[in-house]
Amino acid sequence: MISHTETRSVPYPAELMYAVVSDVEKYPQFLPWVVALRVLVRKPDGMSAEMAVGYGGLRERYTSDIKLTPAIHRIDVTQTSGPFKVLENHWQFTPRGDGQGCEVTFSILFEFKSRLLHSVAGAKFEKVMLKMADAFEARAKDIQEGNA
Repeated sequence: MISHTETRSVPYPAELMYAVVSDVEKYPQFLPWVVALRVLVRKPDGMSAEMAVGYGGLRERYTSDIKLTPAIHRIDVTQTSGPFKVLENHWQFTPRGDGQGCEVTFSILFEFKSRLLHSVAGAKFEKVMLKMADAFEARAKDIQEGNA
């Protein structure tokens, strides 16, 4: 299994970062490798969504249960069907004490069912995670500046 946890300080409010990450239907507009996304079911505390991702010649679809907890700026995602044995990710957005921006903590745990896919993903994992984290931050900047 591959796991990764990262905390980064960003100059955007926790509410804005939470809004960017929880607005999953916009992912294909700004997230690299996300080629399609559709919400299947909306629930009082979140949703179920199907995402299609592509990297190089690989294309995969998977469905996740997304739990939204706006009061504490937390998002928890668990795959319910797809190419993973395990896929979980968690987001926490914590306002900084100085009132300037927030701390974003992201953790992911995953393992593909296919050993080949797992070895390919593992080799590219760091690059993919950094690029996606940068894309969320850039999206927040665009929204704050009125460009989105």
